[in-house]
Amino acid sequence: MGKYFGTDGFRGEANKVLTADHAYKIGRYLGWYYNQNHRGRIIIGKDTRRSSYMFEYALVAGITASGADAFLLHVTTTPSVAYVVRTENFDCGIMVSASHNPYYDNGIKVMDGNGHKISAEVEAALEKYIDGEMGELPFALRDKVGVARDYEIGRNRYIGYLISLATRSYDGMRVGLDCSNGSTFNIAKSVFDALGAKTYVVGNEPDGTNINMGCGSTHIENLQRLVREKNLDCGFAFDGDADRCIAVDENGMEVHGDYILYVCGKYLKECGRLQNNTVVATIMSNMGLFKAMKREGIGVCVTTVGDKYVNEAMVANGYVLGGEQSGHIIFSKHATTGDGILTALMLMEVILEKKQSLGTLCRGMQMYPQLLKNVKVEDKAAVTGHVRVQAEKERISAALGEDGRILLRESGTEPVIRVMVEAQSDELCAKYVDEMVQVIREEGLAVME
Repeated sequence: MGKYFGTDGFRGEANKVLTADHAYKIGRYLGWYYNQNHRGRIIIGKDTRRSSYMFEYALVAGITASGADAFLLHVTTTPSVAYVVRTENFDCGIMVSASHNPYYDNGIKVMDGNGHKISAEVEAALEKYIDGEMGELPFALRDKVGVARDYEIGRNRYIGYLISLATRSYDGMRVGLDCSNGSTFNIAKSVFDALGAKTYVVGNEPDGTNINMGCGSTHIENLQRLVREKNLDCGFAFDGDADRCIAVDENGMEVHGDYILYVCGKYLKECGRLQNNTVVATIMSNMGLFKAMKREGIGVCVTTVGDKYVNEAMVANGYVLGGEQSGHIIFSKHATTGDGILTALMLMEVILEKKQSLGTLCRGMQMYPQLLKNVKVEDKAAVTGHVRVQAEKERISAALGEDGRILLRESGTEPVIRVMVEAQSDELCAKYVDEMVQVIREEGLAVME
């Protein structure tokens, strides 16, 4: 990870960590970089946060000042930006969003012309320019100044693409959607309605400050309640920029990313569509997934946390399915990034083709009890490299043996250390997580709140 760009772009509190000046400089550099041999074309999308408009306009100012043209998708999803950039001959795509973070945070995600996250080399050069280490870039003059254009048609084409992927009509299916007051508020229902489903929607009234607030993929209680009260067949919750999906089965059970990998991986293998009979998961996936996949004769390629790393492993090996427990699921035949609505459509395909409920499809995987706690810290590397912290981790790992594990991980998007324990019981998980957190605090490494 760089100074500004983590595993999922440049993210932080708006006008405190990430400022309009940062956005302008990012636009200046990208406009110049992609304007070397032809007039650069850069597509921009944003989520529903109040500050997203400020960052969008700052990016446009920087891009056009460097001589490239900016095309505006307006409020849309991250995967729609990735789709448009790779299918409509754009040099670069930018999404203004802090994903699942609260409304006062924001972020800038940058994609190359293939819809993948930009290379580490481009990120490093971009950071140098932000810090003034490259000198000033030339301004475009006269007719070389770039222009900004509305490009809402790109979002509409993306919606049409999603609809085209369905293998069957959803007629007779009753589906709940939680749009997280974010990017899917004007997209998800349109897709499911067009396919014939009877849809019930929550989290579709954004006001600029309620994105992810008690709703969406990180707060699925509303969707669970909706599914139970309306007796729905299933439900799907998205995060602020819709690159995640967490499902809910007919009984209101949470169907997170590990379940989705199991259900879709098993189905794709049965259909002969699972390349090398392998899925990609991260170190944070539940032990239950690894055991279920082994039983089904499916290999698991394990990466570090971050859909960026999942995607890299998929591209390098030609795998077609990968993802994270948090709901970032990549179907590489159809997309280059996690796509919440696409994930929902792929689950609907399994439900309809197998003629089984989502709950029934999930029964083959037994989840291990798992507990995750976030510890706010000032220096993440100081925690993971601390002698006593490492000794405590080794002690707990030995105590758990083959029936559990402990992970300490630096968050790529927040100033926290994630402490996760899997064990045979909830009590053991709580015991060892608390012991690990206590050591971090005793060593003065935690920020007391």
